[in-house]
Amino acid sequence: MKQVSGIELLDLFPRQTSGVMLEPTGPCWPRTEPEFLMTRYVLTVNGSRHDVDADPEMPLLWVLRDRLSLLGTKYGCGVGVCGACTVHENGIAVRACQTAMIDTRGNAYVTIEGLSPNGTHPCQQAWIEEDVAQCGYCQPGMIMEAAALIRATPNPTEADIDRVFRDHVCRCGTYTRLRRAVRRAAGIVR
Repeated sequence: MKQVSGIELLDLFPRQTSGVMLEPTGPCWPRTEPEFLMTRYVLTVNGSRHDVDADPEMPLLWVLRDRLSLLGTKYGCGVGVCGACTVHENGIAVRACQTAMIDTRGNAYVTIEGLSPNGTHPCQQAWIEEDVAQCGYCQPGMIMEAAALIRATPNPTEADIDRVFRDHVCRCGTYTRLRRAVRRAAGIVR
């Protein structure tokens, strides 16, 4: 256990190098040290305005999940390589785990909950029709990526699909069904 400002933190994943234990690096939230003062942010998420007090370095992902209770955006890796936390920032797919709150000013965000009010977005329909989801954990991020791709490239090629999804991880291996769903969704939009 490590103590920070009177709070005990359990280090579940200590880093080890050559038999020497290293302290974990990076911030922990909520940070309670006085030098980390909260800042008020006005966020537009899914068309609604939200006033949020947050550490400037806090990832948008934690604000969406912990402060706004939008649980569709998933935590996968925390370093922007798996795509589970993909949301739209002004219509462009971004990783919420890599978007610090200080960088959110003036931007509008859409999560999987805001893609359509009742799950009828063409990508959501195509995902169901192609039976893409297996465990489903990575699917919200993939659907958000697909929606951004089709908005930018209404008739995506196989190379386009592979390019945008090369940094998404699906442990269940649903990539073949995912490609079919993107092509189907593009056909619905056209």
